[in-house]
Amino acid sequence: MLDPHCHSSSIKVERPAALAFELMSDGLKQGSWAWGSFDRREVEPGLFCGTSIFSGKETYVRLDVDRDRLQVDYEVGGSKEAMQFRNMSRVIPGDLLKMGQNTCVVTLLTWRLQTQTDAEWIQFGTIHEAEMFLIKGLLERE
Repeated sequence: MLDPHCHSSSIKVERPAALAFELMSDGLKQGSWAWGSFDRREVEPGLFCGTSIFSGKETYVRLDVDRDRLQVDYEVGGSKEAMQFRNMSRVIPGDLLKMGQNTCVVTLLTWRLQTQTDAEWIQFGTIHEAEMFLIKGLLERE
């Protein structure tokens, strides 16, 4: 079934979950793989801004990090005032999935806004799927 409300993408990474979580939960490091907010800078404590490689516009991001669950909620917007919850990442340790101790699965979830066109929704999903390979590459070459 194609889910009309939420897109998920996951990838197995040959690194421990704690290492993967550090990449997913660091607002500056996220700027090395998040194409919608690339090349990040911290504009104030906990608030980051990067540039969309697609539109060239600035995108603001705030992370709500849950270290115990290896989960990050991301608030995103074109300005500080327009930010809202949009995305979530979760790192699942390989042991939980019978994959081994030094592996994990990284997952990105995004929810569709009622205002998004079909083309915009397809673009979001495609971007997240490509970002999975960037995440894997960054982690496995360390």
